[in-house]
Amino acid sequence: MDKIRKYIKSITEINDEDWSFFSSKLHKNSYPKKSIITEIGEVENHISFIEKGIVRLLIPKKEEADEITYGFSFENEFISAYSSFLTQAPSLYKLETLVETSLLSITYSDLQKVYKHTKIGNLIGRLVAERLFIIKSNRALSLLNDSAEKRYFNLFTERPNLIKEIPLKYIASYIGVTPQSLSRIRKKIT
Repeated sequence: MDKIRKYIKSITEINDEDWSFFSSKLHKNSYPKKSIITEIGEVENHISFIEKGIVRLLIPKKEEADEITYGFSFENEFISAYSSFLTQAPSLYKLETLVETSLLSITYSDLQKVYKHTKIGNLIGRLVAERLFIIKSNRALSLLNDSAEKRYFNLFTERPNLIKEIPLKYIASYIGVTPQSLSRIRKKIT
């Protein structure tokens, strides 16, 4: 719980009463490597804080090689099939752990209670949503404007842990190239 409190304190102050109410709604879940957290077609009922681990957002295809990696989330970040969580409609993608992962999760209904009964809940929710939006917006702009080489270079400089810990086939999918093209890009940059 220390990591999530530290994260919240990095974006705003939270008094002990609000923290106590919020933290009482959190549930710890642990998943082994390659576990599905949210399945495609399932309604996302949780937003989670990653205490430890890596989660991949993906769009499955008939052939594993054709899967589309939509995003990654790491330790000290929030993860959810967020559009499904907000709308309470079935998810269009799935969430999968890439390594052993520990999450602190809150349900949709409990989060609504936090918003209603705490002074700071709405602010925290808005700030977290804004951070998630900025990450997704920057990714979309990069896919539209940047070359594959630039996307890889940016990924390498902004998130070096991604390059070290994630299979290259997922990184290739994430930047929108084949694994063979990624191999050429890596040789060119090195």
